[in-house]
Amino acid sequence: MCEINQTQITYVKLLGFRGLYTFKIQFFILFLLTYVLIFTGNTLIIILVTTVDQLKTPMYLFLKHLATTDVLMTTSVVPMTLDIIVKDEGEISLVGCIIQLYCFAIFGCLQSFLIAVMSYDRYLAICNPLRYSSLMNPNVISPLIVGLWVLVIVLLSSEVIGLFQMNYCGRNSIDHFFCDFSPVVELSTSDTSAFMLHDFIISLFTFVFPFAVIVITYICIIVTILRISSTFGRRKAFSTCGTHLSMVCAYYGTIIIVYVAQDRSTGTNKYRSLLYTVVSPLMNPIIYSLRNHEIKSALQKVLADFKVNK
Repeated sequence: MCEINQTQITYVKLLGFRGLYTFKIQFFILFLLTYVLIFTGNTLIIILVTTVDQLKTPMYLFLKHLATTDVLMTTSVVPMTLDIIVKDEGEISLVGCIIQLYCFAIFGCLQSFLIAVMSYDRYLAICNPLRYSSLMNPNVISPLIVGLWVLVIVLLSSEVIGLFQMNYCGRNSIDHFFCDFSPVVELSTSDTSAFMLHDFIISLFTFVFPFAVIVITYICIIVTILRISSTFGRRKAFSTCGTHLSMVCAYYGTIIIVYVAQDRSTGTNKYRSLLYTVVSPLMNPIIYSLRNHEIKSALQKVLADFKVNK
């Protein structure tokens, strides 16, 4: 309950990038072009994996779902951000703010699990190739991906229920360009200690546990590669996981910069959050288009077929 001289807020004001509005047009164009590149690059990966037979392997099926979460995550944030840049600030209902946070968190946590599963896929391909086809096939992959969606939605639903049960009285402005977790919790006038402990436990499971899986699998992969006698064999083995390793560094590098090196200044964290809202989703298609021969050849094949049919 709110105090007598306070009222429950019904909407949240997003202050956006007030310090940069002298460059509003340039900032809008930069954000718009980045979003178009993210949407186009990841959609292209989705189309290629769906249509090209040579890419219908477990690794690329996981990549397709990762690209899907990239598109969904940026779409849940960037269109509103563009509107905020144009209007200098934005407004969203409190319910809509929590729902935006919920969707963004689902896609972000799902990425963490998908990257971990992709590292396990590389582990099986290099360290246990004889069992690879039996452990990584469509009968396993489809239920696994559905299970990850259900797991993440159930885990984060408990947090969303907690957010809806809190009181939000008085201040209704957030110095941010979307409803991120910390600014929304700071709006609450309720005791958040139990909620923060609950969030910490969920964070351990959704980010620390997948990261531990990635570290363990890559230790095993490195040990296996070092045991290969020929230089060519080592190079070929490493090339199969080099692209994924680059993606791991890009994803967890942004998380470490934003959360481990978190600043008390909300404004500083706001600009850091650009790393995982736009930079990381932009990096994935770039990494796979520049470093991956199979994606390049699949794209060339599709373009060649298009020219012939035209």
